Amino acid sequence: MMTFLAAAAQEPGTLEAITKTFGLHGALFAAQVINFFLVIFVLKKFAFGPIQAMLEQRKNRIVEGEEKLKRIERQLAESEETTAAAIAKANEDAQRLIAEAKESAATLSEAKAQEAIATAQGILAKAEAAAKAEREQIATELKQEFGRLVTATTAQVTGKVLTADDQSRINQEALAKVEG
Repeated sequence: MMTFLAAAAQEPGTLEAITKTFGLHGALFAAQVINFFLVIFVLKKFAFGPIQAMLEQRKNRIVEGEEKLKRIERQLAESEETTAAAIAKANEDAQRLIAEAKESAATLSEAKAQEAIATAQGILAKAEAAAKAEREQIATELKQEFGRLVTATTAQVTGKVLTADDQSRINQEALAKVEG
């Protein structure tokens, strides 16, 4: 621009030649320059300004979204760690409960087995006592029957009627020989 003005100052015809060649009119040129600056001002004020503000808001929202995403990822990682720890603790508790249940079942099984053995021994003792009592009763009945048979046989062999004293004496002698 300086060279143009310097050239115009040295040679007065040069400026007229340029204005004629390019069709440059000073008043129209000044109006166009003013028009240009008005359009730039209006565009900046009403178009570029709101667009830049909206782009800045979007940029801020994107930054906030990225921060929230990082926070959420951090919380998710912490949640996964907490969940893993809770699962591990639950597994430990489950294993402990299973072990306790097995021990309890073994103890209960052993107690029931001991109880069954004790009951069986009681039943055997009662059965043996009952068998012994029955043997004694049968033995007593056998002795009485044997004594009656001996007395009846003796009465038939001797041909006389035996008294009660004779019958008891014969029974005792016969039983003593059989038992002895």
